[in-house]
Amino acid sequence: MSTALDRLRTLARERAMVSSAASVIGWDQETYLPEAGHEWRADQLAWLSEKAHDLGTSSAWGDALLQAEASGLSPALLAAMRRDFDRATKLPGELVAREAQASSLAKVAWAEARKNSDFPSFAPHLETLLAIAREKAERWGYQAEAYDALLDTYERGATAEGIASLFDTLKPRLRDLAASAVERSAARDAKLPGGPYPIVQQQAFNAKVAESLGFDFKAGRIDTTAHPFCTTLGPRDIRLTTRYDENDFTSSLFGVMHEAGHGLYEQGLPGSEFGLPSGEAASLGIHESQSRLWENHIGRSYPFWQKWLPVAAEHFPQLANISLDDFMAAVHRAEFSFIRVEADEATYDLHILLRFGLERQLVSGDLAVKDVPEAWNESFRELFGMTPPDNARGCLQDIHWSMGGLGYFPTYTLGNLNAAQLFAAATADSYIAEGVATGEYGPLLTWLRDNVHSKGAVMTPSEIVKAATGKDPSPDAHLAHLTRRYLA
Repeated sequence: MSTALDRLRTLARERAMVSSAASVIGWDQETYLPEAGHEWRADQLAWLSEKAHDLGTSSAWGDALLQAEASGLSPALLAAMRRDFDRATKLPGELVAREAQASSLAKVAWAEARKNSDFPSFAPHLETLLAIAREKAERWGYQAEAYDALLDTYERGATAEGIASLFDTLKPRLRDLAASAVERSAARDAKLPGGPYPIVQQQAFNAKVAESLGFDFKAGRIDTTAHPFCTTLGPRDIRLTTRYDENDFTSSLFGVMHEAGHGLYEQGLPGSEFGLPSGEAASLGIHESQSRLWENHIGRSYPFWQKWLPVAAEHFPQLANISLDDFMAAVHRAEFSFIRVEADEATYDLHILLRFGLERQLVSGDLAVKDVPEAWNESFRELFGMTPPDNARGCLQDIHWSMGGLGYFPTYTLGNLNAAQLFAAATADSYIAEGVATGEYGPLLTWLRDNVHSKGAVMTPSEIVKAATGKDPSPDAHLAHLTRRYLA
């Protein structure tokens, strides 16, 4: 006899089918879609998004949820599903479709605007998405400010005031640390040998590294796009993307390691629970902890390159004569730069502080869209001491606003904090630490699977971190890591 929970699972799987179909054509839009196909693709994504929303807010879903709750079974799972259902039912399907279409068109406009450093051509799209974001926030409701409702989409339980307080505490320490790290790096002036680093060789090397971390290429692949990302098309279909610079092979490599961290998380979620909170990532702050852990705590570490520098030299002969110490000095070079995704660890969080401040002002209405370039440049001067030479290297560099992702950026720094705390807890185990030291990452991945990936989104982000580390989330491990790496 079918139970209400069984019926709920069936409905969730049906919705997941529709949502994953939208993910497939969304990935195609970012990688292979012909230029003339974008308008129809926007219509497709709008239709599929509304259908998925209709399924997830239907009376059948609501009835099954009520009956399942009355059964007393799986209370934690059902509490997460209740939260998602109540939040979803506050948005009409028309709004969901409108946002999907607007973001699809905005991503195309952003790519063109970024190429031409032309913010005015993107501004109307940002206006549209900002209006939609405010409308969603009003429908969801909030206690203090509209930004809270948007932030809660990505990081359950977080508030703008809480993030602002954390960032205010971190800001002077991060600025001092970054300034000291940049000064030390400038004194040594270590650089990688010049290019070219052929793209085909980068692709081969990147794939070897990703596979060594545990990424399963039978359940995923790597493609090329304007802005690196990872997307899940199904429980055994995880797509990574990166972009290439023939003058610097580490740009694509660290991009792949970052996205592979996301991919390892997705491949580690319970596949049988796909479409349910128990089969979904807990939050973007937890997701980013996985990508930043593999990119930085592993990929920029001395033991990693002790193993991989000789392999890299087989792909790029100009690396054959550089010493490991000189190579690591180049990898750990800190400098103030314009592009967030290429920033070193010492300066990275300053980019996030800038974006959070601007987003909060945009949502509140204190900052008009037309004034974003000026506000961006002013904030950049205050944090970095220099002015972006153009909007492509300023306010147009990230894809997130064109995705409608207002409220997304703070999760990058939360991810850094979580990554350091999780990595410290994992490597307190001598078996895992020995594996990391010798370039064997299976024990670390197993620990992450057991303590993070398998939890899905049934627990809150802070509950996952505390259960895994024995401590509430804190910036202490991240600051200690940066100090050891850049100032020791």
